[in-house]
Amino acid sequence: MLLLAADTSGKDGSIALARGHDNGTCEVIEVIPLAGGTFSAQLVPQIAALLAKHGFSKNDLGGFAVASGPGSFTGLRVGLAAIKAFAEVLHKPIAAVSLLEAIAVNSDRDGKVVAALDAGRGQLFVGEYKIGSEKVQCTGERLVNRTELMIASDAVLLSPDSSVVEAGRAAGAKAELVDRPRSDVIARIGWTKILAGDVVSPEVLDANYIRRSDAEIFSNKYAGPGSGKNETRRTG
Repeated sequence: MLLLAADTSGKDGSIALARGHDNGTCEVIEVIPLAGGTFSAQLVPQIAALLAKHGFSKNDLGGFAVASGPGSFTGLRVGLAAIKAFAEVLHKPIAAVSLLEAIAVNSDRDGKVVAALDAGRGQLFVGEYKIGSEKVQCTGERLVNRTELMIASDAVLLSPDSSVVEAGRAAGAKAELVDRPRSDVIARIGWTKILAGDVVSPEVLDANYIRRSDAEIFSNKYAGPGSGKNETRRTG
């Protein structure tokens, strides 16, 4: 199956074209970087150019994988909207991949792993995972203050942000600086999810913000009691 993956969750992003095989392997054909701040202008033209470069059209695509967050509110919306549009027109499956899961899986570690990202405002996005030879189990994703960071002694903290690694070490954790996953990692994890039937429809696909946007916070501030707004927003 020809697979298109996109990651617009960070300051910079990328798209990847890959071919998934029934034995579980995923062959990455090419990764194209996307400059931050211009995702909305770049994404669809770059996808079209990538497909044309390798002799494909959008009709050759069999599935999609997309980084669903956490990350930039604006960036995530751009990437998700594009993937939703393609999948809806082509009637193809979408695999939503948490960036925290991508950090954990890309480490090639077994056992307990804590993936973390700088969330700004003195906070961290944290995801806890148990990684086995054939299964990755998420035991929770949450937003914590740096001062609340606690890592089990049998787990290792992984982050592409040096300040997060320093915070982990200051808290007494085993912490390691890793590369931020690109869309090729999203493609590989996405293909595993597609094979397992862990897919979503365009209507269900949503961003894993973990915390609400400033707009939601501002709106809820004046909504009063009983507004029904939750403190966190996550996909299933």
